[in-house]
Amino acid sequence: MSAFTDTFGIRTPIVLAPMAGVAGGRLAHAVSIAGGFGMIGTRGSSSPDWIREQAAIAGEGATPFGIGLMAWVPDLRTQLEAILALEGDSRPALVSVSFGELAEPTRVLREAGFAVACQVGNAADVAAAAAAGADVIVARGGEGGGHGRNEMATEEILALALEETDRPVLAAGGIADAADVSRVMAAGAAGAWCGTAFLTCREADSPHAARTAIGRAAYTRYSRVHDVAQGLDWPREFGGRAVATDFVEAWAGREDEMTQQARAEHAAGLAEGTPRTRRSTPASASTGSARRSTRPTWSRP
Repeated sequence: MSAFTDTFGIRTPIVLAPMAGVAGGRLAHAVSIAGGFGMIGTRGSSSPDWIREQAAIAGEGATPFGIGLMAWVPDLRTQLEAILALEGDSRPALVSVSFGELAEPTRVLREAGFAVACQVGNAADVAAAAAAGADVIVARGGEGGGHGRNEMATEEILALALEETDRPVLAAGGIADAADVSRVMAAGAAGAWCGTAFLTCREADSPHAARTAIGRAAYTRYSRVHDVAQGLDWPREFGGRAVATDFVEAWAGREDEMTQQARAEHAAGLAEGTPRTRRSTPASASTGSARRSTRPTWSRP
């Protein structure tokens, strides 16, 4: 069906985005056995034991799967070594490295025989991924849920990536249904990289409160609110799109002014899972009525 499906031996050109805290081994396995390509999302704190455990679940029965890494995390080398040591059914067919310096981790992985994907959000990212030797480019637009750049719409970054590289390009951002997948494929994508659409799957590791928030979401907001509130060291250029709670609306655009009291409120919301203060629910701009209010780039027939 496409260069991506042919390379990885899958039936459906849909890739589960490696969402940290959501996409563990169970969800990756479920997506892959359904015909797509499941990926595990690592946190910055994910241990080698956790990686080995989740990889064994995802790859059970020789099921193809991938693992996603964040290039900026301090323990990246430890996580890389854990992946390099995986064998048999636990060895991923693809490893994604995104959000930071790509050259060294991509080199290490490719020299060990792994295919590597890199997410890109602007022209400089495309050039960096190509220079690093990425086997697959993920063109992620600002509509995408979770972390990434908010500089270009999905259709724009997809067109740019297709023009600048001959590698398979997956489209990411605001892809919620079959019509969206067909649209990006018609535009030249080798597949669709989807996250939000899988957040409420029973195999997902997302907590009940997050699933409830997704179902009730009216619209989304791109900001650095969650990261600043939790003291996470995400690079400033990679904010995140999430459900627009009252807390997000109050602090978006002035994250550097956030008070300790606000951070404490955020932590309490995480602990309690209350709808008003729940902070960690990534969602694309196609969630709920956001398809109408914050998703202006894809024109519909």
